Amino acid sequence: MCGIVGYIGKREAYPILIKGLHRLEYRGYDSAGVAIISKEMRLNVLKAQGKVSDLENAAQGKDTCGSLGIAHTRWATHGIPSQVNAHPHLSQSGEITLVHNGIIENYATLRAQLLSKGYTFKSQTDTEVLVQLIEYIQKKHHINLTTAVRIALNKVIGAYAIVVIDSKEPDLLVVARKSSPLVIGVGEGNNEFFVGSDASPIAEYTKKMIYLKDDEVAELTRGEEVKITTLNNDKVDICIQNVEMDLGQLDKSGYAHFMLKEIFDQPDCITDCMRGRLLLEYKKIVLSAITDYRDRLLSAKRFIIVSCGTSWHAGLIGKQLIEEFCRIPVHVEYASEFRYRNPVIFSNDVVIAISQSGETADTLAAIELAKKHGAMVFGIVNAVGSSIARNTDTGIYTHVGPEIGVASTKAFTGQVTVLTLLASALAKEMNRIDDEYFTSIINELSAIPDKMRLVLQKNDEIEVLSKIFTYAHNFLYLGRGWNYPVALEGALKLKEISYIHAEGYPAAEMKHGPIALVDSEMPVVFIAPHHELYKKIISNMQEVKARNGNIIAIVTEGDTEVKQIAKTVIEIPNTLPCLTPLLTSIPLQLLAYHVAVQKGLNVDQPRNLAKSVTVE
Repeated sequence: MCGIVGYIGKREAYPILIKGLHRLEYRGYDSAGVAIISKEMRLNVLKAQGKVSDLENAAQGKDTCGSLGIAHTRWATHGIPSQVNAHPHLSQSGEITLVHNGIIENYATLRAQLLSKGYTFKSQTDTEVLVQLIEYIQKKHHINLTTAVRIALNKVIGAYAIVVIDSKEPDLLVVARKSSPLVIGVGEGNNEFFVGSDASPIAEYTKKMIYLKDDEVAELTRGEEVKITTLNNDKVDICIQNVEMDLGQLDKSGYAHFMLKEIFDQPDCITDCMRGRLLLEYKKIVLSAITDYRDRLLSAKRFIIVSCGTSWHAGLIGKQLIEEFCRIPVHVEYASEFRYRNPVIFSNDVVIAISQSGETADTLAAIELAKKHGAMVFGIVNAVGSSIARNTDTGIYTHVGPEIGVASTKAFTGQVTVLTLLASALAKEMNRIDDEYFTSIINELSAIPDKMRLVLQKNDEIEVLSKIFTYAHNFLYLGRGWNYPVALEGALKLKEISYIHAEGYPAAEMKHGPIALVDSEMPVVFIAPHHELYKKIISNMQEVKARNGNIIAIVTEGDTEVKQIAKTVIEIPNTLPCLTPLLTSIPLQLLAYHVAVQKGLNVDQPRNLAKSVTVE
């Protein structure tokens, strides 16, 4: 949520800032703003409620010249979406401004103290409190901007990623973070620096990135080397990483929406995910994490998977895979609950943290809790260099490329693929999986991308089908075994982008309540490929049909039994039962997408949602 861009150098800042904001639109936002220090050392701030394009319209004819600036897309926390509450926020003198991601938890106390000192506030935000506090400290102690920022942040409780500028110090950007991501891009010869809440808005200008850590403050001074210190003013050694990003994945490539592009990207993404890991010729799975941490992983008595949202659904599939193949107990926890309920964690546990962005606040907090108890922490993330990647003992990148659509698609199948590789490889090391079965998994995994392409050929068919269901107010998604989590994920996708209420359930649980909802107006989606519980789910389907439910079924190619029961059938190619989620999830992604499009909704940026939940 929220997006930050900053620039200091020799170029005009405004075009870089605006382009960066467009790159960050996927994160979800309700307003945007920019602040630039002109050559005359004048601070020009422009803000608009709505889209970045609205900000550009507001900037028409205004002074946007200058080579130092900051910009922001806001997702409302404190204060309603409005121009006044949009960032950047100004200090009372109008000399200092900042942009901020995160939440200042003690803002009310600080605000009351500043009011007593004669400060006034224009907005309802916690961010304005911070910029006023910085100015108050600076003027009281007659100190420079960096020192004032450091002192102010020592008084703050909460999460923040901030970029601060002062019109009296026109060659300086001050950057700091705690529990909210921030990356610094280093230009050639220290002549320019870029700042982003992730790498996407700055990757086209430099590959040299510094990922700021918690409680660190960076000074970016024109023509000088980066200086990073802690909040206690202790010097920090600087680590510059080379980050490669395929910028082609940041545009729609002719598709109507990023979400549709990313659904169709999945065959290639899964190929990338398995490249160098699944060695078909040698019938092997090679994972460096297992090579480097073999003893610790093989001696684990229990795995705990912590995640949120779509990643939690992937974790449920991971639980089945690890338990089925390795015969080790696995618990799957919502990170937001796990961090607060004093869980039992042993030092011989392995905690697997799953997150597309690698910045999910609750998952990061769960990692810290696990580490305090001495557990090994294993990360599964997509974003290279992200906080979770840096704070785990080891892990696996999904390598599915940047995901721009708020509703995760390729991230989900990438996570399931990685979990399948992990469970299979561990089971092989433990001698707990039959050689023939292991070889069949390798063979079928290698065939999955082509089978995904066959499923994607159903797109036009699903688009026509979607027109029937724009009327619906409720959906029920039902699956069993490997595909119960797919039912949860299908329901989530529909809720996220079409705003239709949907519930995912284990099909057998339908009789314990949800069947009361079934009537001729209720679409019921069954995920029913051939597997060991196929006959059971046929019985569940008959129960829905007896109550006039409108059945949509995802079935294995050539199925004839379900066709006699369901009103609509979507076929997928045959594969191993444990791999069916990689195929059954795709029709549900397409169904949600097309229903939302038919309703005229913003598929890539659904209301109230942000791509990365970096605050509680």
